[in-house]
Amino acid sequence: MSDGSGTGPAGGAFDDVIAANDDYAARHSLAGLKPVAARGLALVTCMDSRIEPLDMLGLKPGDAKILRNAGARVTDDTLRTLVLAVYLLGVERVLVLPHTRCKMASVPSDEAVHDTILEEYGVDTRSLEFHTDNDQLGALRHDLERIRHHPLLPDGLPVAGAVYDVDTGRISPVDL
Repeated sequence: MSDGSGTGPAGGAFDDVIAANDDYAARHSLAGLKPVAARGLALVTCMDSRIEPLDMLGLKPGDAKILRNAGARVTDDTLRTLVLAVYLLGVERVLVLPHTRCKMASVPSDEAVHDTILEEYGVDTRSLEFHTDNDQLGALRHDLERIRHHPLLPDGLPVAGAVYDVDTGRISPVDL
């Protein structure tokens, strides 16, 4: 295992971020922050680096639980995490927030993604489910229903959806 010093399996690939952590640690101010969502919010959004979940919703560290994955999809793992967040981490409401120009909403199918990865990289990914859906609003509504009807989540849990525009920074409510 590499210690980040440029030796070992990673070969220095993380030296920049390990070094940057020194600056972060010097100004770190979150010590003592409670592990609950202070504003009772869980946000399910995409892993896309154009999304800054706290800033775009006027939140600060500690206000919300942020769940990120490719396409902002409500997967079984997302549901597992929401159950924990609701019962153990102070979550009282859930916002599902995919975004415009999302790669997972622009491909025709999981099959197309598998084919592309196999053709371009020689890796067979067919054991994975990517949850692609080019009907982004339909997928969002489906995901909202998965949360609303999950047997382990409380009846009446406020659940809403919106789409984040990566070009303007605005969110458009879809199902409030």
